[in-house]
Amino acid sequence: MTDQTAKLFEELVELNYQLYNSLFLTLPLDAVEQTGTLLPLLVESCESGLEQGHDPVRIIGDFFEQHRAHFTQDEQLQFLFKIIQYVERQVVLIDALEDAAYSRIHQIENKSSLLRLTERAEDDGSAEKLGQLLASFGVRVVLTAHPTQFYPGQVLAIISDLSDAIGGARIGEVRDLLQQLGNTPFFKKEKPTPYDEAVLLTWYLGNIFYPAIGDIVDPLAARYPKSINSNSELISIGFWPGGDRDGNPFVTTDTTLRVAARLRHAVLQCYHQDLRTLKRRLSFHGVYELLDRLEKRIRDELVDKSGRDDISLTDMFSALDEAEKLVIDRYQSMYLEPLRSFRRKLTLFGFHFASIDIRQDSRVIAGALNAIADKVKGVLPDDFESMTEQDQVNVLFRCQGEVDVSQFEDPVVRDTIESFDVIRRIQASNGERGAHRYIISNCRGPVDVARVIALFRLCGWGDDAISVDIVPLFETVNDLRHGGESMTSLYLNEHYQAHLRQRRKRQTVMLGFSDGTKDGGYLMANWAIYSAKETITTVSREAGMEVIFFDGRGGPPARGGGDAYLFYAAHGKNIESNQIQMTVQGQTISSHYGIKVAASHNLGQLMTAGLENNLIDRADRELDDLQRNLIRDLAERSYAKYEAFKQHELFMPYLEEMSVLKYYAMANIGSRPSKRGGSGALKFEDLRAIPFVGSWSQLKQNVPGFYGLGTALKAQEDFGRLDACLDLYQRSRFFRALIANSMQSMSKTNFELTRYMESDPRFGEFWQDIYQEYLLSREMVLKVAGQQELLQDNARSRLSIRLRERVVLPLLTIQQYALIRIRECREQDDQKRLAVYEKMVVRTLFGNINAARNSA
Repeated sequence: MTDQTAKLFEELVELNYQLYNSLFLTLPLDAVEQTGTLLPLLVESCESGLEQGHDPVRIIGDFFEQHRAHFTQDEQLQFLFKIIQYVERQVVLIDALEDAAYSRIHQIENKSSLLRLTERAEDDGSAEKLGQLLASFGVRVVLTAHPTQFYPGQVLAIISDLSDAIGGARIGEVRDLLQQLGNTPFFKKEKPTPYDEAVLLTWYLGNIFYPAIGDIVDPLAARYPKSINSNSELISIGFWPGGDRDGNPFVTTDTTLRVAARLRHAVLQCYHQDLRTLKRRLSFHGVYELLDRLEKRIRDELVDKSGRDDISLTDMFSALDEAEKLVIDRYQSMYLEPLRSFRRKLTLFGFHFASIDIRQDSRVIAGALNAIADKVKGVLPDDFESMTEQDQVNVLFRCQGEVDVSQFEDPVVRDTIESFDVIRRIQASNGERGAHRYIISNCRGPVDVARVIALFRLCGWGDDAISVDIVPLFETVNDLRHGGESMTSLYLNEHYQAHLRQRRKRQTVMLGFSDGTKDGGYLMANWAIYSAKETITTVSREAGMEVIFFDGRGGPPARGGGDAYLFYAAHGKNIESNQIQMTVQGQTISSHYGIKVAASHNLGQLMTAGLENNLIDRADRELDDLQRNLIRDLAERSYAKYEAFKQHELFMPYLEEMSVLKYYAMANIGSRPSKRGGSGALKFEDLRAIPFVGSWSQLKQNVPGFYGLGTALKAQEDFGRLDACLDLYQRSRFFRALIANSMQSMSKTNFELTRYMESDPRFGEFWQDIYQEYLLSREMVLKVAGQQELLQDNARSRLSIRLRERVVLPLLTIQQYALIRIRECREQDDQKRLAVYEKMVVRTLFGNINAARNSA
């Protein structure tokens, strides 16, 4: 299979890239007119220069001396900016080629993994059990507003059209689209607003998720109609733009309401189009009129947004039920399935399309409650801070009163208070699923959860049932370790028990891979989360509650990314997996869900992993005591190595001075700040995971994806226990997934790019420490996996990474060249040149991140 995949990739992607890139070189574009012949020469200069140990300044200097000696300094800089523009578009070409070849290089046959599972269930007699699972099973992907999506909307549209033209071998059309691409700007001169981010993501909802989810659900409904037709949570979409307030001062209640209205409008547009299509076939007397009335009412709402006569879900279901009865009774059930397919979409998407999550930091929530207590007497007792945790929780759960938001001037306090009423307003317009979760970032325990309940009571909900799931987000290693204790304390509280009974005795818990890895390193973060899931599952089952794990996964393995199927298929019976929920961020949205076939494949894989966990017993999913102790020991040793590295006095200076960390804030790619807190000195705890992981990625060092792993495995070898690690790799899906995802991180490293730092008087030894841990980690994972090269068993990923890394090598070299020049300009106080080189660094971020597809 690996050899076949490699052959397909070389044929469909690599060879076609050479063909279409050659075509691109000849295009009459102002932005690239001088680069057609010179770019390949620059690639060769970068490769040979780095191989000889030259630093980026010498490589760029030698290139100009050899090929454009007459260029002035300004002309050299202008040329480098043109190179950046050109390589950005080469990356788009690779994206389009991989999208066009997606079905073949991913070995997607006529039957999806999900349908193969249903056939297997029918063959082995477990079809009835699968039907029961499907009645309550669910997958939710949550689209986030995190700033790693560098393609503006117009470029995404070109990629879609380009993929289609390439798939149809329409070379003339490809040429025109490449020329259009060359003239279309990538760089955003102004930061997007949170609403802008929401608008961009609604494109995916209407054009990708809506049809893709229908394609997944319809074949399942043919086999299990009762289970599928009644399950409104089988596949759902979550939405963070406009709702995620954690550290984003630009999200307001007005933004949240506008986004909710936009989501309702977007799904009504989809329904309107579907009804128009249905009317073309269901032209029968009585049926046509029912559908026509529905279509006109939806059209009226889309045109008139006053809300005077908005259609309701009850109206729509009633009309569809009546139409279905007529089709069955009078018209021989003709075109009945398209009608039922539309009804299933209505069941899944309602009027909300995607559920907006409200998220806020626990410290901000506490600040808002304290502000209320200062203004409103009796909200909290005077000795509240000196109470035990249990007493504080009980006081908060019994909190009563009413808050007048006009009393507060602080905009963050006002927004926090208003956000609770906003949830109620969205539920009134879009249905309960429109906004039904309040996520507590940096949750430290039961008191943080109780504060949110108290604020609901004080901010408009009164004694009414709170139709919202309170979701603690455990992120640090310490919070993950105590997650089970926190949940046990909540489950034992009679007030919280009453709340959970109103929420179908289900508790959602979010686990943060991004900050977990930043805090504890790759191996410890993954093990801490796995262990936390097991512990929380145990205490939840003992309390008679179903826990739903919501995984805050980023793009790269260093932020919980990598192969999602491998990750979820490794969950054993000790981890609840009746619901699979995960965030999808940044360019991972476009790479995994940018085209319908990819979205169908990846959503189907998630469903298959979860259903298999509940349906099929597999020995390699469960860890015995010896395996558990071995992984725990590996995690502790890895954590000790990473913690010592993190505490090194040069850790933060290295990131600030030698990486692109500070330039993430300058790139207008997202609405939120690049760090938490104010504008003071940068502290590790204030670092957001995206610029933290992304900076290591741009350095091509990828520290969070492997650091400490090599040391931990080497210790086992020194103790004579390497065979146990090899056995663990063979017998544990969880461990294999860890190793495979770390291999992905390491295969995107290139230490030759920064080898010049080895001789830096301040950072030389620090760089060498990172490099030696990389060499050790690579050596040990290859030993454990029995492979000769990284990702030997995953040709598709290996070849894609190799092609992309070669294409962006000039960008990486230019970026390091600019960073070196920036340090020189600062020493010389040359502000004019400094501004140019800083702009150059920012411009290189785009292509590098897009090429990696999951770098942050």
